[in-house]
Amino acid sequence: MSKRLQIVGIVLAVFGLGFVLGGGYAYLQVQDGYDSLQAFSEAENVTLSYNEDGQLVDRGTTEGASAIMLLLTAPAEEGGWAYPVIKADLDPNDPLVNTATEYMFQMATIGYHTLHSTQTVVLTEDVEYEGVLYAAGTYEFDVDGRYWSDFDRQHPIEGPARSQAWSGTAHALFGTLGVGTVTASTLQLAQAVAFVLLGLGLVFMVTGGGLFWSGRGKEEIVALAVEDRTPVPELV
Repeated sequence: MSKRLQIVGIVLAVFGLGFVLGGGYAYLQVQDGYDSLQAFSEAENVTLSYNEDGQLVDRGTTEGASAIMLLLTAPAEEGGWAYPVIKADLDPNDPLVNTATEYMFQMATIGYHTLHSTQTVVLTEDVEYEGVLYAAGTYEFDVDGRYWSDFDRQHPIEGPARSQAWSGTAHALFGTLGVGTVTASTLQLAQAVAFVLLGLGLVFMVTGGGLFWSGRGKEEIVALAVEDRTPVPELV
């Protein structure tokens, strides 16, 4: 029985060592990823704005930042993005955009100002659309919360307003910030997995060591009993 315990203990310890080595390698890879994300963030050099009280501001006001945060966190049925903000990621002492929450807040900033913008559309000639005549002239079009797919692209006013509001620059910024968000979130998940592997490894190693020690203890009891020529208690 004691030999069996020792064998099982050794096997568990070996498995545990494998988990520890795998977790350590995964952790090192995650750190390389964080270093790369940091270098990417520094190259972009995008920062959030805070006031002297450490509050987020947009265009100089906390009200603007609050409106952006509402867009980011409000549920979908209220027109928001339902993003789970991690407040610890918003550090006024480190305004560089390099965490998932900061990337998403910057994306929401672009989205908010685009959704609430007014576009100037100039018609050089009269245009009739669906029975309505639009005379040549200048028109101010309120985007009014419209996303790219919410415009009537064939409309003589909405069509040009769509491409002006949701320009190639806006889409490119969304794409770049989205990459940053996904990368940061993936690294957080990978780090959690690395810690789980390390934890499992340690548990297996401790359990294996305990079983091996227990087996050795039973051997010592048997050896002492033989030396004393006393009856050996039954080992369970």
